[in-house]
Amino acid sequence: MPDGTDDPTLSPEDLSRFEERVRSVLEAAWVDLGPAADGTPRGYTAPHPEVYPWLWSWDSCFHALVWARLGRPDRALIELAEVFAHQGPDGFVPHMGYQRRPGHHAAFWGRPASSCITQPPIFGHTVAELARRGIEVPERLVEASRAGVLFLLRHRRRDPSGLVRVVHPWETGCDDSPRWDDLCPGGFDRERWRTVKGDLVATVEFAPTGSPVDNPACPVAPAGFNALVAHAAAELATVTGDDELAAGAREVADALDARFDPGLATWVDAGVTERGSGRVRTVDALCGVLVTGDARARSAVTAVLLDPAAHASPHGPTGVHRAEPAYSSTAYWRGPVWPQLAYLLRAGLGGGPGGGEVAASTVRGARRSGLAEYWEPDTGRGLGAVPQSWSGLAVVLADALVDGTA
Repeated sequence: MPDGTDDPTLSPEDLSRFEERVRSVLEAAWVDLGPAADGTPRGYTAPHPEVYPWLWSWDSCFHALVWARLGRPDRALIELAEVFAHQGPDGFVPHMGYQRRPGHHAAFWGRPASSCITQPPIFGHTVAELARRGIEVPERLVEASRAGVLFLLRHRRRDPSGLVRVVHPWETGCDDSPRWDDLCPGGFDRERWRTVKGDLVATVEFAPTGSPVDNPACPVAPAGFNALVAHAAAELATVTGDDELAAGAREVADALDARFDPGLATWVDAGVTERGSGRVRTVDALCGVLVTGDARARSAVTAVLLDPAAHASPHGPTGVHRAEPAYSSTAYWRGPVWPQLAYLLRAGLGGGPGGGEVAASTVRGARRSGLAEYWEPDTGRGLGAVPQSWSGLAVVLADALVDGTA
C-alpha cells in the first residue's frame, strides 16, 4: 500500500519496513529460468509480472543494485549475467530478452529471443557499484560489460559532434520524451508517434555481425544517452584499469560538455533535432552531471533540480521542466518522476548540494506511489505499472535518510 509519510527522514524501523516491502515486490517478480547447461542458476526480475514480463537490460541492471542492497548478492549476479544472455560477438547487448518465449516478437525484431536495439549501458555502473559493495563480480561479467560499452564506443556511428548516435528512440529508454517531437510528423501525437516508432525499427542498419550501428531515419545523438555511455565507461574503468574505456569516457564527456547551453541549463542533443526538440529541458538530459567537467554546468543543473518552478517537487525531480509547453504531470515521459533517473541524478550529485534533496523527495514519491513505475510529482500518485521493481532503487537512496544525512 502507498505510504503517505512526508517525513524527510526515516527511522530505522521505517527503513526496515520499506526494505521488506521492496523485497516482497522483487521476490514476487523473480523469474526462475532453471540451471544453465553447466549448472549455473539463471533468472531475472520481471519489471511487472503482467505488464512487463520480459527482461529489459537497464531494468535488470538496476534490479541487481537493489538485490545487492537487500543482501542477495547471488540474485544480483544472476540477474546481471542474464543481461548478457544474447550478447553479440562484437559486444552488442540487446535491450530486451524473451527468455521464456524466444519466438515472441521475433518477426518484429527480425531475430528470435531478443530485440535488435540496445539501451543505456547501465551495466558499467552496476559492475562498479557491486565491486564497491564488496561483491566479487566474476571476470566473465566484467568482460561482458566491457565489451558492451566498447561496442558503443568503437562500432556505433558518431555524430560530427563526437557523440554516439542511437538507432531508435527506445534505446534511450525515454521514447515519448519531448526531445523526440521533431521526428513525429505534424507534432507529437501519441498514436502517430507509436506508428513512427514501429516504422523506425525497419530502417535500422546493421553490421555484418548483425549488430545495430546506425539509422539514417533517426540521426540523433541524445545528451542523456551519451552521458550514460560516458559514465558506464568511466565506472567500468575503475574496476578494469582499462585505458581505452577511460579515454572513451573522457572523449564523450568532453563532446557532451561542448553542448551545454547555460541559458537553458541543459545539455543539447546532437543531430537533426538539435535546433528544435533536442533542446527541450528534460531530466534525462541532466544526467550529464554524472560526467561533466564543467563546474558552472554542475552548479546550473543543481539549481534547476532544486527549483520548484523547474524540476523540484515534493516527490522527486519532474521528468520535464515545468516551464516547457510539453510538460504534463501525468503523461508518459512528459513530466512525471522516473525513479531510475532520480537515482542516476543522485549518483551524479553525490553528497554535494542537491543530492540529499533529490534522494529524500524520490524516496517519498516511491513510498507514496506504492513503488509505481513513475508518478505524479506534486501528489505522488502512482502511474504506469504499480508496483514496478526498479522503484526498489528508492531503498538504496533511503539508506542515507535514516539519520537525515542525505
